[in-house]
Amino acid sequence: MGLLRSTAVTGGMTLVSRITGFLRDVVFANVFGAGVGTDAFFVAFKIPNFLRRLFAEGAFAQAFVPILGEYKARRDLAAVRDLISHASGTLAVLLFWLTVVAVAASPAVVTLFAGGFLLKHPDTFELTAAMLRLTFPYILFIALTALAGSVLNTWGRFAVPAVTPVLLNLCLIAAALWLAPHMDQPVMALAWGVLLAGVVQLAFQFPALARQGLLVRPRWGWRHEGVQRIIRLMIPALFGSSVMQINLLLDTLIASFLVTGSVTWLFYADRMVEFPLGVFGIALATVILPSLTRSHTRDEPEAFARTLDWALRWVILLGVPAAVGLVLLAGPILATLFLHGEFGALDVRMASLALMAYGLGLLGFILVKVLAPGYYARQDTRTPVKVGLIAMAVNMTANVVFVLALLHYEVAGAHMGLAMATTLSSFVNALLLFRGLRRQGVYHARPGWGRLAGQVGLAALAMGVFLVVRVGPLADWMAAGIGTRALWLAEAVAGGGLVYFAVLLATGWRPAMLRRPEPSP
Repeated sequence: MGLLRSTAVTGGMTLVSRITGFLRDVVFANVFGAGVGTDAFFVAFKIPNFLRRLFAEGAFAQAFVPILGEYKARRDLAAVRDLISHASGTLAVLLFWLTVVAVAASPAVVTLFAGGFLLKHPDTFELTAAMLRLTFPYILFIALTALAGSVLNTWGRFAVPAVTPVLLNLCLIAAALWLAPHMDQPVMALAWGVLLAGVVQLAFQFPALARQGLLVRPRWGWRHEGVQRIIRLMIPALFGSSVMQINLLLDTLIASFLVTGSVTWLFYADRMVEFPLGVFGIALATVILPSLTRSHTRDEPEAFARTLDWALRWVILLGVPAAVGLVLLAGPILATLFLHGEFGALDVRMASLALMAYGLGLLGFILVKVLAPGYYARQDTRTPVKVGLIAMAVNMTANVVFVLALLHYEVAGAHMGLAMATTLSSFVNALLLFRGLRRQGVYHARPGWGRLAGQVGLAALAMGVFLVVRVGPLADWMAAGIGTRALWLAEAVAGGGLVYFAVLLATGWRPAMLRRPEPSP
């Protein structure tokens, strides 16, 4: 019940963040549309955001939380504060110099991540480089924010870290609505909004840390024993924990060679996938990592396996219907949220192609997030690296094959091939992580999986039939007014959810079966 409560709190706060994120994206689409300005901003924002997920919330968090949990369990508060002080100081110094170099060499950084702009869209390239000088320092502030969030999560305080991204969304909305009209290049206001948001989000953590007695002065501590252990775990985890993010950046690089708007269409599709992934998948992974770390530290392998099994059942129960919904409601969702202002019907159709492809991979994305803590809690960062290399190779190969095939046959929406490749690599990643846990004897399935799979499959099928009948042609949605579209979407989502859970209950599933890490047979 403690894990379920914590997941609900984290998911609830993340839901608030995702809702404000939707409002942010609606404002972006209405004010800026899909073109040179948005392509430039989304790349300039994606680069530090990629580093945030790869480094701060990926490798660093996966390495820092197990070490911090061990310190908390086996050492006194003074030792814990000392670790936090030296870890934060070392992180800050390293990222400061990285930021200095990246800002000074912003054209080279843009060439690395979106080389197609330099060759095919020089105006977009120059604007992206100018924006990156403002957006890159975000990584310094948001990395320290992630460190503070990891500390709070280890102490069972999940709400503040989960709600913090709301501040980013509010800053960007304010920049788009109030700052942009006063600038010669309106879209530059978004870059200033990102920089301000980094400072605000970090400051927001301080009161919560102070209440726990963990607000300390950062100090350089490269040779500190705990920092050295974190670094040793981080080096392989830098790759293994964030294959999905690297795949998305490869998508951006290739998309920069495609028609103008491709980067923006992929961005909005990815944002829709991030909603269920963040509200449920990342929330669940965030909550189970400290619990798995405790079980490993206390040498309780059965508790470790039960927690993983409990989490995987929740993934299947909620991830399958979410994926079905994203695929079948891709067009209606995008039309309802973004079809107004500068975002037109073509943009809806192109973005919906990418969303359907990403939606097929939602279950794989969530599984990777939940399975990876099974390795990091045991301070095993090497296995995910090996798995990540294989998944990366699959993604790169599939990117080329799918995009070239779509271009060869002149299929509209070659960017869809990038999303399809990311989906394929996510399932390869998840399958190999799962197989590794089984082979190492860390995870073994509890009774009842066959029955649960049958119940979920039947319920998802019924939900899919309902949505196909209810949704109708996308053209009807785009011809309707915004109020009508919103009503139709609400009816489809609510109706689909009711059908899904009604069939589950009719086949014998009960909520009590998933309230604790050891499910009933």
